Amino acid sequence: MRHYFGTDGIRGRVGEGHITPDFVLKLGWAAGRVLGNGRGKILIGKDTRISGYMFESALEAGLVAAGVGIRLLGPMTTPGVAYLTRTFRASAGIVITASHNPYHDNGIKFFSAEGDKLPDEVELAIEAELDKPLRTVESSALGKVQRVEDANGRYIEFCKGTIPSSINFRELKIVVDCAHGATYNTAPHVFEELGASVVRMGTEPDGFNINREVGSTSPDAFCRAVVDHGADLGIAFDGDGDRVLMADSRGNLIDGDQLLYVIAKSRLLAGGMRGEVVGTLMSNLGFEHALQRLGIGFVRTQVGDRYIMEQLKRADGILGGEPSGHIICRDRTTTGDGIVAALQVLAALQRLDVSLDDLAAEVERYPQVLINVRLDARRDILGLPAVQDALATAEHELDGRGRVLLRPSGTEPLVRVMVEGVDGDQVSRLAEWLAAAVREQISL
Repeated sequence: MRHYFGTDGIRGRVGEGHITPDFVLKLGWAAGRVLGNGRGKILIGKDTRISGYMFESALEAGLVAAGVGIRLLGPMTTPGVAYLTRTFRASAGIVITASHNPYHDNGIKFFSAEGDKLPDEVELAIEAELDKPLRTVESSALGKVQRVEDANGRYIEFCKGTIPSSINFRELKIVVDCAHGATYNTAPHVFEELGASVVRMGTEPDGFNINREVGSTSPDAFCRAVVDHGADLGIAFDGDGDRVLMADSRGNLIDGDQLLYVIAKSRLLAGGMRGEVVGTLMSNLGFEHALQRLGIGFVRTQVGDRYIMEQLKRADGILGGEPSGHIICRDRTTTGDGIVAALQVLAALQRLDVSLDDLAAEVERYPQVLINVRLDARRDILGLPAVQDALATAEHELDGRGRVLLRPSGTEPLVRVMVEGVDGDQVSRLAEWLAAAVREQISL
């Protein structure tokens, strides 16, 4: 059992638990011992949170103490770090980010030399080192630190290279919302250099405004901006750039399921589709049925892009994702990448000569209600008999015309209550009832 790592690295509120400078210093040392094997080089990127500077310095000290060289990337998206880790032939990549969380949270994500999320056995090896006393290598063996000056330019060129050079967006006006996060100095340039007229949002980070009323976690703002500016569509990222949502010309939100459908249909018609599309327990039934109409197989896995990637590798598939906007195009990159996914959607629209409005409408989304119930501490609420009885009652009432899902969050002290079905009123009522049943058990 992992004591420190969650679904996607280590994350929490700054100054609490493991999100402290002393722990992160020790984490850098432990990671350097395992991933750098006491040598080599490790890349460090970060999003735009004020605490990123503090944790960058702590990681730097720990890694150097383990004898590992460092390349500092500065503000860089999570998928950008994964890409640069591969191209620099680094031993590993580290991202200081809490993704879509508020500024007062932060965390650490890791990538292997191949740009993949770490397997469980490597995370366990790092945890084992964390339990040992920190011993600094001899001064002659200390790691050195260098800053990579052209990191953003390298990543921008990579993103542009994921679509054919014959495609350009000169006729498009796009709202690009960067959530005041790590995409602020890359995403607008990508779309502008490909010819689009870009209306910028969320590109003025101040250390405190990341994900605040902008970006993919607050989609109303960029949806309104599409209509206000008369844009063809809108694109919104989260704080570290591994998620993307879009809006059509009428300001309707297009979620990850619909975007993944657009990419899958384009790949199929171009003869480049391979394997089943991988979704999660949260993927909408309407998305699954839309893929079936195209003759594309679909399989669900646990929530989290690491599990999607594991399934894609097992089945040699190329496309997977989540409604939240984590989309993996495995034939283009090694992890969820918001900019790359958005480019695949735009290229598909141009290739198929159809609007986002029309293509996304081919996915009939069933009503789905998600309620987050906050816990006062991480504990097993879902295994309690009263909660299981409530779950069984809800499933019986749906009678095969929907789904119920209760699951703990992998990144926050939350229980996620999801109900999906044909009847929207029934779905809302059952979701509220189940959430109340969970809250009642928490209060006992």
